[in-house]
Amino acid sequence: MPLTPLDIHNKEFGKGFRGYNEDEVNEFLDQIMKDLEILMKEKKELETKLKTSSEKVGHFTSIEETLHKSIVVAQEAAEEVRRNSQKEAKLIVKEAEKNADRIVNEALTKARRIALEIEDLKKQSKVFRNRFKMLVEAQLDLINTDDWNHLMEYDVDTEAIDRISVTED
Repeated sequence: MPLTPLDIHNKEFGKGFRGYNEDEVNEFLDQIMKDLEILMKEKKELETKLKTSSEKVGHFTSIEETLHKSIVVAQEAAEEVRRNSQKEAKLIVKEAEKNADRIVNEALTKARRIALEIEDLKKQSKVFRNRFKMLVEAQLDLINTDDWNHLMEYDVDTEAIDRISVTED
């Protein structure tokens, strides 16, 4: 067990013949006692500082571990978000491709239907034209017949009609 200042103070030496000067020894022991008190006080302060520093180091180590774990969790979350974003982007692209295919197919179907309608209208137009042509030709044939010439050659006696109408009045 280390000496304390009190141990030094209470230490008594036996007296011998021609021993050391008692006053010098006591002065020296007093000086040792004061120095030892200062050293012990400094040691206690240093131990307190060391304990405080150790606690702070432990606290900072704990914070460092927490931050490290938080960084790892954040990196994992970021990776998960990135993977989910890629999956979502792929789904959006697939959906857009399906919609594009559907729109193109609908447009092609509509174009085919319109082309068929155009062909049908052409046929109807041709039929109408032929019928109209036949009708006009039939009317021309009627006009070009000799019956019209006979009508023009028919003379009406207008004087006789005038006479009949005067007598009836």
